[in-house]
Amino acid sequence: MRRRIFETEHEDFRDAVAEFVTRQVTPNLEAWAEAKALPREFWLQAGEQGLLGLEVPEEFGGGYPQDYRFNAVVFEELARASFAISSCVGIDADIVPPYIVDLGTPEQHARWLPGVADGSTVTAIAMTEPSGGSDLANLKTTAVRDGDEWVINGSKTFITNGYSADLVVVAARTSPEKKAKGITLFGVEAGMEGFERGRKLDKVGQPESDTAELFFRDVRVPTENIIGQVDTGFIQMMQNLPQERLGAAVYGLAHARQILDETLQYTKERKAFGQSIGAFQHNKFLLAELVTKVEVTQAFLDDAIMAHTAGELSAVDAAKAKYWASDVQNEVLDHCVQLHGGYGYMNEYRVARAWKDARVNKIWAGSNEIMKELIGRDLGL
Repeated sequence: MRRRIFETEHEDFRDAVAEFVTRQVTPNLEAWAEAKALPREFWLQAGEQGLLGLEVPEEFGGGYPQDYRFNAVVFEELARASFAISSCVGIDADIVPPYIVDLGTPEQHARWLPGVADGSTVTAIAMTEPSGGSDLANLKTTAVRDGDEWVINGSKTFITNGYSADLVVVAARTSPEKKAKGITLFGVEAGMEGFERGRKLDKVGQPESDTAELFFRDVRVPTENIIGQVDTGFIQMMQNLPQERLGAAVYGLAHARQILDETLQYTKERKAFGQSIGAFQHNKFLLAELVTKVEVTQAFLDDAIMAHTAGELSAVDAAKAKYWASDVQNEVLDHCVQLHGGYGYMNEYRVARAWKDARVNKIWAGSNEIMKELIGRDLGL
């Protein structure tokens, strides 16, 4: 079915993003995977193309259409080439900027947002800790006030863009006695004494995404770097997580659809026992099921995109979108590997790399088990 949520300006923007991907991304994927990072040139080129400033006001160099459909277009086109790159850009352009735009001071806007928009300031957000995983209410990283500064101690892990980020939004506990209501967000900048990065983590998939451990040893952060109000960080994270979860759903499904389309073509061309493997009834029925499931999921996600554009997407519906789309993504890619036979297990085939890249989508942005817990609570259970 034809998707009906996009208008002419969105499709024109899609053409520009697709051209950028063809010209600047696809030819370099192998080199970036080998380096386990995206080069600065990529970020600057993406900024010049207008991909990074969709959440940044025009006065600071952004586009700021306040129309999430543009964000979805960026994610979908990047995900067709690389799930990892869509997630890296998602953190930098879609997840971090709203914290600064909505909660930041005029001084923070002027200091940080121009670099976010033009790609010269790469960003990350540091919530997850080694001992806590998705349990954001029980953070161990602390920030203690000392005059006009706050002293941060602790560690974070699994931080996308963590190795290369110039600005990291860090969640730290400022009032331990308040539990979840005692968390504050800080802007920690590269070069601050005591802020150290561990190794680039050796992940199963997504090698082109630099994912790192971060360490804070008596890092002194000025009061001016507090994002929002003291002790309101948990509420702020809960308010922004639906957009992160919707993004994970959007680029996860686009990623699966691209590989499914490639697999469909493969089953038409690959011969066995005198006919294309797609002509066998089992494979024919399987592909019919997968295409239908993807398209039905797309219809739900399109409704979620429109709801979020209108400011109406609930945290529970975002959880439904994230859990369902990531499950469908992984189911589709697992079948795509099987349809490729032995070749599907070879790293030189895109389907094998896509299969590995996708698995984390059921874990990050809140595990799917957490998503089901949120949905279950909403049911009164």
